[in-house]
Amino acid sequence: MGYDQNVLRRAAARLEERRREGELRTERARRDAYARQPRLAQLDRQLQGTMAELIQASLRRGEDMGAAVQDIRERNLALQRERQKLLDDIGVDPQALEGQPFCKLCGDTGWRGANMCSCLRELCAQEQIKDLSKLLDLGGQSFDSFRLDYYSQTPWPGRGASPRENMELVYEVCLNYAQKFGRFYFKNLFLSGPPGLGKTFLSACIARTVSESGRSVVYDTAGSIFAQFEARKFQRDTADAQEARDDTRRYLACDLLILDDLGSELTTQFVQSALYELVNTRLVAGRHTVISSNLTMEEVARRYAPQIASRLEGEYHVLHFFGDDIRLLRKKRL
Repeated sequence: MGYDQNVLRRAAARLEERRREGELRTERARRDAYARQPRLAQLDRQLQGTMAELIQASLRRGEDMGAAVQDIRERNLALQRERQKLLDDIGVDPQALEGQPFCKLCGDTGWRGANMCSCLRELCAQEQIKDLSKLLDLGGQSFDSFRLDYYSQTPWPGRGASPRENMELVYEVCLNYAQKFGRFYFKNLFLSGPPGLGKTFLSACIARTVSESGRSVVYDTAGSIFAQFEARKFQRDTADAQEARDDTRRYLACDLLILDDLGSELTTQFVQSALYELVNTRLVAGRHTVISSNLTMEEVARRYAPQIASRLEGEYHVLHFFGDDIRLLRKKRL
């Protein structure tokens, strides 16, 4: 799983802030309890002292260590009983003074050995959603809000089905692809059709659902992606070049890449090379990709190199979009 470093850094900062806030709450609770019952502060210092005594007793020689340890243990238990009674008298839960971590699995470190803890993964998903929302306006875009009633039930010429019937199938594939990500039959999708039929909307739905499941998702347009590949190759030792290298690594390493509007870019020899690197590298690594385009697969075969067309035709499941422009229909209904 390859979260963007900016996403990971912000999530880790939130986790650290949560840990500090927990420490401050514990410290305030402790000061409040001490103010209400000063004897508690003395007892806590004495309890800490018994631990030091226990260590010292274990290091002594020539004495009956067992008897010394027993004596310390009895004094410690007596102090604990007195402390518990005082806390009961003022109605304070002992755990409020102990500084319990928010996440008991990792102790608020965010990691369990070499593996990311679920608490940090959840924060990464939230930060990733923020980034995606800047590009995709994810506020109202979800599978639950997708409207099939905009699509005509009249059979579409040359298709043998109505736009509504077709979109019901497209919707089900996209929904299952997102909800069963990594386990669904199709690993890669190619959304093909004219503008205004819901390709970007369903891409956003997929991005949201997969991101919320704790996977790394990157969305970008074809033009922006190829510009970063070009900057990586031709710029040297600049901040822009480093940003381009970081971005291209994200494109290649994320769990799900959504490449929007393939075919809108100026298709040069360099773009052909960058697209081949992107598609082939992700296929070899077993990573998933969703591509949306106004091009048909036949037009892709004519526009791009045979190696690219072959991989797209062989490894991507094509979802056809057809019907009347939904954007125009929405404007008319407003």
